[in-house]
Amino acid sequence: MPHITVDYTGNLADAFDRRGFATALHPLVAKTIDTSVEACKTRFLRSDEYVLADGGPEHALVLVRAAVLSGRTPEAKTRLSEAVLELLKQHLAPTPGLSVQTAVDIVDLDRTWYRSHTEPAGER
Repeated sequence: MPHITVDYTGNLADAFDRRGFATALHPLVAKTIDTSVEACKTRFLRSDEYVLADGGPEHALVLVRAAVLSGRTPEAKTRLSEAVLELLKQHLAPTPGLSVQTAVDIVDLDRTWYRSHTEPAGER
């Protein structure tokens, strides 16, 4: 926790610095919602089949969805979504000819039911 999934359209593959985004994202998330960098997990999912707006090839999208443990205040989640959106802009190179939509969605994981385990390196 948090579990972060980044969906992006294939026409942004060369313009989106995914590794740079994730390595900057984790400390930002940790600071904003009081968690640890070690707890952050980010996956990138490239989509080559999509329809945006009128379906034209000039449309692109990056959607960041962060699932965080419940109990964070609305203000903290708002700060996080705004900060992630700004960070995302820093990791997208200019894309002449593309209309790029960016979005952030923060969702709650129910603390009552959520469980996780990390097996330390070298102990298996």
